[in-house]
Amino acid sequence: MNADHVVVDADIPAPAELRRVLGHFATGVAVITAHDGTRPLGFACQSVVSVSLDPPLLSFCPAKTSTSWPRLREVGTLCVNVLAEDQGGLCRQFAVSGADKFAGIEWERAGNGAPALAGALARIEVAVELEHDAGDHTVVLARIGALRAVDGARPLLFYRGGFGGFAA
Repeated sequence: MNADHVVVDADIPAPAELRRVLGHFATGVAVITAHDGTRPLGFACQSVVSVSLDPPLLSFCPAKTSTSWPRLREVGTLCVNVLAEDQGGLCRQFAVSGADKFAGIEWERAGNGAPALAGALARIEVAVELEHDAGDHTVVLARIGALRAVDGARPLLFYRGGFGGFAA
């Protein structure tokens, strides 16, 4: 390294600036669910991404501060519920820590036993393959099993700190 080249902290964007700028990237919203044999578990997630078609893989990134993720990880079989544009309230319910997230929520068991939420735009049954440490989050890679989607419905989007949909 050249002695004249010094990396200073000023070159590292502040978390608020990262959030502001990266918030310009619209994402879909999902609720990741599992059932531990006693109760349903879940959390809201906006970092779901398709990784591979062969083998079929997706990833998502729970925060390390999540109190839900360790319990879902323990189960290992999950359902990624892609939310429809009218499910902003449901997303907020699953984003709260410590509450009964399933209170008043209709769901059925997916083929792998995880809760499939009523009204979701799509559901993707997955099994956790591996995790990778990534700063204040964990990158989870999961193998896709059964999946299905509702044609004609529109997605819930997250953009610049708020929820919305999109016009065709």
